[in-house]
Amino acid sequence: MEQVGAVQAVTTSAIFQELFYNIARIRKYLNRQSTGALVHALANSCVDYCNGLLYANPYLCKLQRAQNAAARLVFRAPKFFHTSPFLFELHWLPIKSRIDFKVILITFKAIHGFAPKYMSDLISIKSKSNYSLRSNDELLLS
Repeated sequence: MEQVGAVQAVTTSAIFQELFYNIARIRKYLNRQSTGALVHALANSCVDYCNGLLYANPYLCKLQRAQNAAARLVFRAPKFFHTSPFLFELHWLPIKSRIDFKVILITFKAIHGFAPKYMSDLISIKSKSNYSLRSNDELLLS
C-alpha cells in the first residue's frame, strides 16, 4: 500500500500541481530543445526519484502517463496523441525500462567496485562449481 502512495505522490507533484502548467505557460517563448531540457530537468527528476523502489509495481502506468504528458508538452501534441515517437526522439526510455536500467547500472557498479561500500556488501557473486558446467563461464549473483 505504501508503493501506491509513493506513485500517487510523484504523479500528483509532477502533473497536477503547477509544474506542467507553468512550463506550458512559457512554452511559446521556448524552442523544442530548451523545453525538452527544462522538462527533463524538472519533470523527469520527479519521476526518477526513488523509482528503483517501485520495481515490479503494478501502478507504474501512472508514472508512464506523467512521462507521456511531459513528452506531449515538449512537442505541443494533443492529449490523445501517441507518444512513442516523441519518447524516441527525446531519447527517453519508458518508465519500466528506466527502472530496469537504473537497477542494472547500480548492480554493475557494485560488482565492479564503483558503488559505495554498503552497496557492494549487499551483492555477492556465486562461487564457481566444482563440476564442469556452462554456468561456470558466467558471472552469477547469489
